[in-house]
Amino acid sequence: MVKKATALANANIALVKYWGKRNEELILPYNSSISMTCDGLFTTTTVEFSEKYKEDIIIINDEELKKDEKNILSHLEKIRKMAGIKERVKVVSESNFPVAAGLASSASGLAALTLAATKAAGLDLNQRELSILARQGSGSACRSIYGGFVEWLKGEKEDGSNSYANQIVDKNYWPEFRIIVTILTEAKKKISSRAGMVQTVKTCPFYQGWLKTVEEDLKIVKEAILQKDFPKLGAQAEYNCLKMHALMMTTKPSIIYWRPATMEVIQNVLAWREEGLQCYFTIDAGPNIKVLCLKKDKKEINKRLLRLEGVIKTIIAKPGDDAKIIDKYLF
Repeated sequence: MVKKATALANANIALVKYWGKRNEELILPYNSSISMTCDGLFTTTTVEFSEKYKEDIIIINDEELKKDEKNILSHLEKIRKMAGIKERVKVVSESNFPVAAGLASSASGLAALTLAATKAAGLDLNQRELSILARQGSGSACRSIYGGFVEWLKGEKEDGSNSYANQIVDKNYWPEFRIIVTILTEAKKKISSRAGMVQTVKTCPFYQGWLKTVEEDLKIVKEAILQKDFPKLGAQAEYNCLKMHALMMTTKPSIIYWRPATMEVIQNVLAWREEGLQCYFTIDAGPNIKVLCLKKDKKEINKRLLRLEGVIKTIIAKPGDDAKIIDKYLF
């Protein structure tokens, strides 16, 4: 049996954010979240288990992983145990967008790794099982197993068995929806989301307020998706994003990912909306900003974004596919 497989998974952009874990080890969130899986922002990962490897080799975007990157190594160890195999592994992974810059690279990366590694190890998991497993590598990866619009259910069980993603609607339900990923920097952020969340839960005086109001955000955004009500979704997604960044800013020490260019895009999106152009923003844990719009307005909004001084480039994403196995090896 060839113990080798390649998977492709798309990044997802959260419309209702996840920030804070009730269980660090199993990556169980305090709140549920909703995202859109993005066509065109993807990670491709090839995994091979073989006796020819004397140690695990992990290469991400042409850079060999340091041995202290425990989360990927422990994730692979978990899959080995599940499959009852002992062979070492070689992993080669490539993303077509900047990693560790607030663009959900860990979501697509761990989703692709989970699917490729389980397949290569001879496991045949369904999407829910893959989602639960991917979550243990990177929380938001559980949402990248599915295409379209996706909800990650926080779950209540201590073992995490009811914390997984579900598809709300597939990519064909709202084909006019667009997210313009606006890249202001390709540099890696100094504070990882993982570390930032721990600090926020520990020190932010407003965290309980976040937990009390996020259920309403989830309800409104889910309804808006099902009704294809763009202004309703955009307004609530923007509000939820600002609440999350307010948490970060009021954490000790403060976590401020925004740069002058981030603020420039925010101010312009607000001004364009006042002019009657339908657009809203959302920002994950990083400086890069995403602009929500509909297909009919994407050219005009994209043209305006590219004129702004701090914008390096944009990627226009529509709802994308489920994670999948493909017939191509990276080595």
